[in-house]
Amino acid sequence: MKRYEALFILNPAVLNPAGKDGKDDGLKDAIDKISAEIADAGGKIETVQKMDKKPFARVADKKHTAGYYVNIIFESKPETVPTLRSHFTLNEDVFRVLFTVAPEPKAEAAK
Repeated sequence: MKRYEALFILNPAVLNPAGKDGKDDGLKDAIDKISAEIADAGGKIETVQKMDKKPFARVADKKHTAGYYVNIIFESKPETVPTLRSHFTLNEDVFRVLFTVAPEPKAEAAK
């Protein structure tokens, strides 16, 4: 099992279709669905870090000017990552996804 870090940029138009006053009810549900898909593929999730909604530096499409960033660290077999990548590219909640090999956590310094 290898340790991976996945950075997800979630689509705010899908998570908050009505454009409610900053309320993002679908964000937690989307993160739970993503975590469940990783677990179903045999991954073991270590941490989920929900970051804020950030505007894009370069806007390629005027429909997508910002996104919610979520960082997930998990352990999985190397052959499951391409499957997860293809799954998430078809998911309408996910605008972009990037998988990288995460470094091993540093052991606490000896006192």
